[in-house]
Amino acid sequence: MKAVPEVYHGVWQRTLLRMSDGTEDTTTRVFWLQSAHLHADLRIPDPAPKRPLERAAQAGFAGLTEASLGRCQWHRIIDFHPDSGTDIGNMQFVSSEEVHESALDDSYLEIWQRLPASRGPVAELWLQSADTSGRQACLLRAGDYFFFAADRPQRLAPGRSLLAYLQHEGARNAEHLLGCELTFGRISGAEQPWQILFSTLPAASGSLFSVPADAAHWDALPVAWLGVNPPEHGWRPAPLPSLQPLTEEIPV
Repeated sequence: MKAVPEVYHGVWQRTLLRMSDGTEDTTTRVFWLQSAHLHADLRIPDPAPKRPLERAAQAGFAGLTEASLGRCQWHRIIDFHPDSGTDIGNMQFVSSEEVHESALDDSYLEIWQRLPASRGPVAELWLQSADTSGRQACLLRAGDYFFFAADRPQRLAPGRSLLAYLQHEGARNAEHLLGCELTFGRISGAEQPWQILFSTLPAASGSLFSVPADAAHWDALPVAWLGVNPPEHGWRPAPLPSLQPLTEEIPV
């Protein structure tokens, strides 16, 4: 798979969403980490929702990225809202640190600013469960930031929204339904190494790793038990997923 141009590498924070009807959002905390092939995205309202039905307002996803300087497509493989499809947008770099994303039908405009501490090395690791559950996860780095994404322990069938699942299943199964983890933080520039800053899971706090972990030795990181809900037999490194067929070709 062709690598994403380096101009995209880093962590981008959304500062504005403007819809075609004029409505705007400047309060939702939105972060997008882009590495050479993979992306992860997290969207949490402010204040952060607490109750299960309120937490359905969160969003986020991770997967493969295809990009040229003028267009970007995000293929969602892990998704907080199941089967929400693929994203594609027109991209205009107004500077090296600011990019404007607009819908192909002009229905929205998003303004993204690169976080300065995200400039630096990028790294990516795709993970699969070591059992037969088929769960997937990824760990990404851009500069001093990390992003961990893992699909939920309970796979959801297509054709029903997350909110509909929560309303139908009730509190007895809410944590499994909401168990898609999207966790964002700092590697060394916070109060502790690998400190979690924001996550879709309230239980994700403190440090991502429970043992020392050196980001300079990416392939040796202790990833087997990452996350709030790791698989029964842990995670193991896996090849990057493939796109077959591509949903839409990105022009160069």
